[in-house]
Amino acid sequence: MATVLNPSLVYDPRYHTFESWASLMCEQYASQQLCIPDANTDWKEWGAGLKAIDVFTNEGIPTPYIYDDWHEWAEALVNAVNPSVN
Repeated sequence: MATVLNPSLVYDPRYHTFESWASLMCEQYASQQLCIPDANTDWKEWGAGLKAIDVFTNEGIPTPYIYDDWHEWAEALVNAVNPSVN
């Protein structure tokens, strides 16, 4: 029986809009009841909500408030939580 050893915790944000990437994250962590973003969603507030969920509290992910661009923050998030591949 094959098992996945290191499933991704965070989707790669490249080639996504904020709304599409954040919607995938909402689906991935549906039990956390994150709000589904729309065009009026402040990405920094949404990101702070994601950072606050239990699975991420001990991961040392960066606060979104130190970034000007959501892609930069999402890439930092990916690097903080996804296992590196050597």
